[in-house]
Amino acid sequence: MRRGMVKRRLTRLGSAVHGRLVQLNMTQRELAKEIGTSEVYLSMILRGRRSGNKYRMKIVEQLDLDETFTDTNNH
Repeated sequence: MRRGMVKRRLTRLGSAVHGRLVQLNMTQRELAKEIGTSEVYLSMILRGRRSGNKYRMKIVEQLDLDETFTDTNNH
């Protein structure tokens, strides 16, 4: 890890996505490609560094998650 960088924990959305990816035997890279973003940006969304407003609905639909995760106030 680079000096000064703090590794953030997964948000509630990030934990749900991680669990679902395991169930589907799918990688973050594959999900990122499916929703049209980079793996790095997806990781930032899942760790709360970016809101990901543009991608939340795509993530929820792709992984068949609860729609409450599309609300940006519900990380």
